[in-house]
Amino acid sequence: MTTVSLSGPPADTLSVGMLNVMLWATTQAGANYADLCQKLGVTPAELADPDARVPIATIQQLWGEAVQVTNDPHLALHLGEKINLGAIGILGYVLLHCPTLGAALSQLVRYQDVACSGVKLTLRREADLCWLDMEITSAAIIYPDYVINSEFSTYLSAFRALTGQTLVPRILHLAYSRPADIQEHERVFAPAQLVFGTTKSSIGFDATLLDLPVINANPVLFPLFEQHAAALLARLRTPSLPDRVKREIVELLKGAEPTLATVADRLTMGVRTLQLKLKETGHTYQQLLDAVRHELARRHLLDAQLSTTDIAFLLGYSEPSAFVRSFKKWTGQTPGAFRK
Repeated sequence: MTTVSLSGPPADTLSVGMLNVMLWATTQAGANYADLCQKLGVTPAELADPDARVPIATIQQLWGEAVQVTNDPHLALHLGEKINLGAIGILGYVLLHCPTLGAALSQLVRYQDVACSGVKLTLRREADLCWLDMEITSAAIIYPDYVINSEFSTYLSAFRALTGQTLVPRILHLAYSRPADIQEHERVFAPAQLVFGTTKSSIGFDATLLDLPVINANPVLFPLFEQHAAALLARLRTPSLPDRVKREIVELLKGAEPTLATVADRLTMGVRTLQLKLKETGHTYQQLLDAVRHELARRHLLDAQLSTTDIAFLLGYSEPSAFVRSFKKWTGQTPGAFRK
């Protein structure tokens, strides 16, 4: 399982499949695919592995770019109308072959991290209502309204595709402030009652819908897809050595460049042992250090309060000019141009 520019813990990543869905929807709305990839610092080759992971910060950057270039402030609400279950990867195939909608919801909650591990899903029953609760858990999510809208519009489209019925929610709780114009919310989520500004986001629908059969479900295929999803989840929860090194680098980036020797010591390894083990995974320490700095630089540059000098210090550079040279090598842009 490849990880693209991953510097944080697994809880801050999502599948390449989900990023590809977002890129596809954005290009369908008129954006240029190559330009978007360049701005995100990813290549089409890196996006070819459906089991690869990307930082949540990357898709958050994409949301900012996508809304601007498509001139569609409701792009997140429209996402569910643009995609199919097969496009979201292995989780979609697991859901497609569950026997009932209730079983599919249970699998969605179980394997949500495979698609995006920055949110937590919970399924609960309350009288005649079934609630699917969603809580944002990643600090990298800076556009919570886009995440909530895109997740819920995608879920509802998925439930309808699974059952072949126009399944409608009774109530939606949305954990962000009420927008000035909610007409598009009302259209996408009709006829549900919309409640804004709640502590958590939830979809409430009739509990009887849990018994609806999933059309075209194949009980022979389900265990094959479920086994693949379980393997991916297990790997996510057992960080690889490169991921562990990156996390140590993040912890040590406090005004000075972390050395290989320091990281090796924190991982209770010898320097030579760490170098050899990284080589076996196809990495070097310098590559991992650059990857962490690259991702964190993009994240810090989204904060208008941080100057280039501040960011250079946060990334362990002795001089701002060294940071500027590195950033230009990674992206082909200066930090100032990237910010604009």
